[in-house]
This record gives sequence, structure tokens and C-alpha cells, in this order.
Amino acid sequence: MRTKSLKKNKINVVTLGCSKNVYDSEVLMGQLKANNKEVAHEEEGNVVVINTCGFIANAKEESVNTILEYVQKKEAGDVDKVFVTGCLSERYKPDLEKEIPNVDEYFGTSDLPNLLKALGADYKHELIGERLTTTPKNYAYLKIAEGCDRPCSFCAIPLMRGKHKSKPIEELVEESEKLAAKGVKELILIAQDLTYYGLDLYKKRNLAELLQALVKVEGIEWIRLHYAFPTGFPMDVLEVMKKEPKVCNYIDIPLQHISDAILKSMRRGTTQEKTTKLLQDFRAAVPEMAIRTTLIVGYPGETEEDFQTLKDWVAAMRFERLGCFTYSHEENTHAYSLQDDVPEEVKQQRANEIMELQSQISWELNQEKIGKTFKCIVDRKEGNHFVARTEFDSPDVDNEVLIDATQHYVKVGGFTDIEITDASDFDLYGIPRQS
Repeated sequence: MRTKSLKKNKINVVTLGCSKNVYDSEVLMGQLKANNKEVAHEEEGNVVVINTCGFIANAKEESVNTILEYVQKKEAGDVDKVFVTGCLSERYKPDLEKEIPNVDEYFGTSDLPNLLKALGADYKHELIGERLTTTPKNYAYLKIAEGCDRPCSFCAIPLMRGKHKSKPIEELVEESEKLAAKGVKELILIAQDLTYYGLDLYKKRNLAELLQALVKVEGIEWIRLHYAFPTGFPMDVLEVMKKEPKVCNYIDIPLQHISDAILKSMRRGTTQEKTTKLLQDFRAAVPEMAIRTTLIVGYPGETEEDFQTLKDWVAAMRFERLGCFTYSHEENTHAYSLQDDVPEEVKQQRANEIMELQSQISWELNQEKIGKTFKCIVDRKEGNHFVARTEFDSPDVDNEVLIDATQHYVKVGGFTDIEITDASDFDLYGIPRQS
């Protein structure tokens, strides 16, 4: 029996996981809208599509709990249908079908036409770059490639996303023009690996050429680089960053570890010496660049000495932005054959130590910004503050600039010059500079 009268045939898309999933949900929603379907993102709807993450244990758990929550709603008559797509579904479809049979259908990461069919819609090839963005109107993600060819021992992404596949430059320019026409001012370039961009299509690493094409898009003022693999990084990108004001002095380059023994076991194809030199080259080419990285602690065989090497290196490198994760033992990865021998509480303790060290570094670097003025983009108003970002900060993961809304007004979605008046470890406080 149905217990509530829901608006019929409204499709609610629920997104879990990373920005790549956000992008995929937006493409799905764009296709549904073009088929005259009513669609919403994480609101109410009698048909639910859950776009899952299957990367590490916590993400899988969140995905499974979300599926169970909507299956219960279906059993209670609060929703009519539940479809599951994305990485978890790609990786564990047979298990999920057995364990949670009350889902109407499971789809993988490259099953969009079939998912649309199940939702009573047709896949429209002509919709290149058409999507319903779910981010604030001033920024959007631009996925420049899918999949990954790297052999990292701990990572299940190639199992879920397949081989690296670049999108052609002209297609990405067209997509960017459509986003700019909707008022998007900042593009955040994402892929499993930006470094590899173009190798499959153009037989060379072509990220610099892509950036040179994107900076010509009218209306786009900032272009930000996320997820660049360190090995084989195309150094001509730094020349473009230096020369083109639209390319933010920012790079997200996940380094994972620095102990040579761990890097070798992780199959990262690099060493401490090479990685340190790469970062020194970055700093020499673009001195004002903010470098964001992510690290993994508690990898199989990580000794106290390995961890100390990592900690000392973090202290020496003084990254502007850093995230730290505990190792997750993932089946069907190369590292799964190793013994997951670092106890959970030791993993957590090591992650806490790294983040404590980083928060001190971040505080010190932020203090240096007091009294300086930065061009900022205003993302939203929250309570009594406008929330903005400098070019050195990406949404959701980095510092924010808070402006007292009871004292000052700034336009949400626009750029404004902000003088920094105070700073904590991960937030800056500022006032609009009168021009």
C-alpha cells in the first residue's frame, strides 16, 4: 500500500563519492531533462537513482547504507523504484543483486544508455556538454578523461572505470562554452589522471594544449587542475600556468607516500628523490603555486621508520594543502595479496599526526596572508557570512574566506577583491576592498 501521495515520475538523483561522480550525475540529469523528464538532485522523487562510490571501505559502506535506506522507503511505499549505478555497482554487481535484490536494476559506470532506457528515456548523442550542473552556478567540473592506465597496487579505480580514455579538445571547448553561457566562471579540470591526458588520442601528453584552448573561452576566468599523477608530469603545463592568468596557480597532485620501500610496493613508478625534485621544479617555475596533495598511511609493511620519513618530509615540503587517508585493503587490487599488518588504531594515529602537523603548517602559511588582498570568487552565503575562495583554494576541500555579512555585501557568484584581516589554520577572514 502506498502511504504518501508523491508527485509521479519525478526522478531523484543521489550522488555519492567524488567530483567525477558529480559530473556523471549531471550528465545523466541533462539527458533526462532533454527527454522531458522531471529530475531533481537529492530532493524528493518517486523514482530514485543512486550514483555510488566503491573506492575504499568507508565509501562502500556509505553507498550500501544509502541503497538500503531507499530500498526501505520503497518497501514502505514512499518511493516506487530504486536504480543503482556508479562504481560500487560496476565492481560488485553480482554480489549486490544477491544481497539487496529489492533494487529494480543495477548499472555499471559505462551503462548510461541502458540506465536511461530503464528510466523511459533515450540516450541523445547530440547532447555533448549538456548537463544539469549541481554545483553553485559560478563553478563546474570538467571531466577531461575517464579511466586510468596506472598500475598502483592499492587502487581499484581501473577495475571500476576501465582504461584511460581522453576526450577530444574540441569537445571539451564546446562543453566549456556551454557552461560559460550559463554563467560558470571557474572550470575545475578532473580525471582519474590529468597527467596522461591526450596520450591515447594525440600520442603525446597534451594537457598544456588543452589549457591553451580553454583559456580562449569567453566568460571563463579561472581554470583549476585536479588529480595530476606525478610520474611523467608534462612540465610545459607550468609554462602555461605562468603565462596565462586564467590558469590558477594551483595543482592537486596525489603523492600517496615518500618512503622508497613503500613507493616501490605501491607501484608508483617514482622515488623520494624524483618526487622532491619534481616539487622543487614546480616551485621554481611557479613560485606562488599552491600545491595540494593526498597521502596514505598504514599501507602494508609501513614501519615506524617509513612513517617517520613521511612525517619529516611533510614538515620539510610545507604543502599549502594536504589530506591524509588510512589505507583500505581492497580486494582484486595488487596490494590485496599483502598482509594488512598495520593495526587500525596505528593507522588512525599516524593520520592524526600528519594532519596535526599540516594544520600547524597551514596556520603559519595563512598568517602570511594577513594584510594582503586577493581576488576571490564568492560561492555562497551561509548564516552571517559570505563564503569565498582565493585562486589557491578548491571548493569543499580547501580554505575558505569568510566575510561578515552583517557588515559587508558581496555578490554571490562573482569575483571581488578581499583584504585578509585574520586567519586560522583552515579559514581566512576578510573585508571587501573598495575599488
